[in-house]
Amino acid sequence: MSDEKLIFELSWPGACGVSLPEGGITKEEIEKIIPSDMIRKDLPLPEVTELDAIRHFTRLSQKNFSVDTHFYPLGSCTMKYNPKVNEEIAKLPGFTNLHPYQKEEEIQGILELLYNMEKYLCAIFGYDAFTFQPAAGAHGELTSLFMIKAYHKSRDDGRRTKIVIPDSSHGTNPASVSMCGYQTVVVKSNGRGNIDVDIIRKSVGDDTAGLMLTNPNTLGLFDEHILDVAEIVHKAGGLLYYDGANANANLGICRPADLGFDVAHFNLHKTFSTPHGGGGPGAGPVGVNKKLEPFLPVPRVVKSTNNYQLTTNNFPKSIGKVHAFNGNINVIIKAYAYIRSLGAKGLKEVSEKAVENANYMMDTLKKYYYLPYDRPCQHEFVISSKWQKEKYGVKALDIAKRLIDYGFHPPTIYFPLIIEEALMIEPTETESRATLDAFCDTMIKIAKECETNPEIVKSAPHNTPVKRLDEAKAAREPDLRYIKSPGNL
Repeated sequence: MSDEKLIFELSWPGACGVSLPEGGITKEEIEKIIPSDMIRKDLPLPEVTELDAIRHFTRLSQKNFSVDTHFYPLGSCTMKYNPKVNEEIAKLPGFTNLHPYQKEEEIQGILELLYNMEKYLCAIFGYDAFTFQPAAGAHGELTSLFMIKAYHKSRDDGRRTKIVIPDSSHGTNPASVSMCGYQTVVVKSNGRGNIDVDIIRKSVGDDTAGLMLTNPNTLGLFDEHILDVAEIVHKAGGLLYYDGANANANLGICRPADLGFDVAHFNLHKTFSTPHGGGGPGAGPVGVNKKLEPFLPVPRVVKSTNNYQLTTNNFPKSIGKVHAFNGNINVIIKAYAYIRSLGAKGLKEVSEKAVENANYMMDTLKKYYYLPYDRPCQHEFVISSKWQKEKYGVKALDIAKRLIDYGFHPPTIYFPLIIEEALMIEPTETESRATLDAFCDTMIKIAKECETNPEIVKSAPHNTPVKRLDEAKAAREPDLRYIKSPGNL
């Protein structure tokens, strides 16, 4: 630390927020424990009362966005409100005090929960078996590709070295393909936002290991030719992987296994009640059909006549472990509670409401922003500031920053990459009509500001403690220390 004296605007000499008992440790006793050359002579900390400290940190917390306080329209992320009761259930001592190395007779409860949860997911998505080991969506992708690779290897089919993905895919898809040792073949979308069937026919062949597809895709559109695509890939000897990041749109409506997908991952932290953000926690269980079931990771939970077991036996073709035991167990417990509380009817209503909300917002905003694919969407949609950029020089980033001035968290921007100046919006099923209207009204107001006063949008935000940052520098050279000196008061 430099010799510069730090100045804290809430500090004043003599202020104290603690009261220590008399007869504490002496200076001599400290020096016996800590070498004298390591003891600071001066520690420039703020001097504040307890009340000032409490108010300071409370004010800081109130500057944060959270799903409990604000609307998060982040497309592809599903930042929705999750019932607090599920958090309480996951915190029950009977769950938090468990360890997988305990004797099986001592963990029958959690094994039964895992066994039943697997059955629930099989029913919801149409698969024959699941693994809970993957810790997140991308981990589920990689696990799925490992099983596809093991399947082809078991058939001595070493010719299959390529995985087909659409140009609208999540960025983790090609990354998982590369990590698995496959080559990526990118297929363009057609004018309706679907994967182009004609190009698919030309792209698959004896060297195709499989196809990765999100449905609905990152444009928020359900692929109208998915059954044809599945037939083409299967006839070529390939397998279909379903990126379940957008399963929020399909619960109780259609099942990926019924559409021809052999394997799929699902984000419990997006679809089934776990707070999503800040890097976790997550879970990406993977479901498979009979064809791929022998390759599932171990250990697996099985049911015998008298009890439940965590076993590695009788699975000689398994790809082995991809994570310890059954992944992030607390996330699985929350998802279990969510499914049990809603039931089949409630889960279907989740998707129906999400789709209704997204279409309501899309129809409201398409008069003011460019809509690349003007057809019904699923749980999210993509509009663009293409008009604003061409006419007034206002970009998607500017609109996102201006939303902050009005108290809204921005939507996802510049994704998917195939849409110029993309604004990707997902309202989720938990938002009210009033919230949707307030957001749409603000987006419309900003669109009009682009016409009448574009500079106010391009220089936003104006109402925040920190103005617009150099985002590249902020990411590469973060300044996390608070130092307020006379030169920058």
